[in-house]
Amino acid sequence: MSFEKNLKLLIAYDGTGYHGWQRQKNGPTIQGLLEEKLSIITAGPVHVNGAGRTDAGVHALGMTANFKTGSRMSAPEFQRALNSMLPAAVRILDAEVVESGFHARFDATGKTYRYDFFTGPIQPPHERLYRTHLRTSFVMDNVLPCLEMITGRHDFTSFEAAGSRDPLKKGGRGGVRTIYRATCITSPDQPDCFSFVFQGDGFLRHMIRNLAGTLFLVGAARMTTKQFHAVLTGRDRSLAGPTAPAHGLFLQQVHYTPLQVCTP
Repeated sequence: MSFEKNLKLLIAYDGTGYHGWQRQKNGPTIQGLLEEKLSIITAGPVHVNGAGRTDAGVHALGMTANFKTGSRMSAPEFQRALNSMLPAAVRILDAEVVESGFHARFDATGKTYRYDFFTGPIQPPHERLYRTHLRTSFVMDNVLPCLEMITGRHDFTSFEAAGSRDPLKKGGRGGVRTIYRATCITSPDQPDCFSFVFQGDGFLRHMIRNLAGTLFLVGAARMTTKQFHAVLTGRDRSLAGPTAPAHGLFLQQVHYTPLQVCTP
């Protein structure tokens, strides 16, 4: 009688030096790394389902994945074995056996991302790989109306990477996504450190980085709130600002419970 269980992993990783989550031939990826180590542990091929794809250089504090195996090892044993084999840049924070039908991607109800940036004149060197250095002025009050503007259900085509989706393809949601929460935060003890936080039911390719790059223009008074609204409704990538660097972006959490729109 065959025995198979479904394991759910909670993963944190430093994306520096990795070509993103998804397995590919031209460089190391997080999915490829996990599958390699799990195949050694189980003495057989393993396919890992991720909750989504992160781009090269993007970090994760709470990526979720699952895989099925006939191994008799317990979830804590898998966690310990993986962490003993993985490089220090990747850690399994938790592992548990879940119902057989669970899928890390298809069962997710949303994700929370954070984009960190620094506005001071001299950035501390230890932050250079994890917080974008914004070398222009930034007034947080300028961007707050724009964050309120994007909250809710909208077509975010203007903030999607150009050429990443076939506009003639039938089915799917197109560029429409729901943003449940969009905020900009800082702290009194670090006045030059800011974070955009976006929680949504899904994100288009480069959507958060393109939103951040456009909001930087608003924060520097190089784009008005009215102009930002025209970008949002224009559904044209050429209207938006540049793509912000990958290293400021963190996948903070994958959600598996219903989410609601939060008014600012």
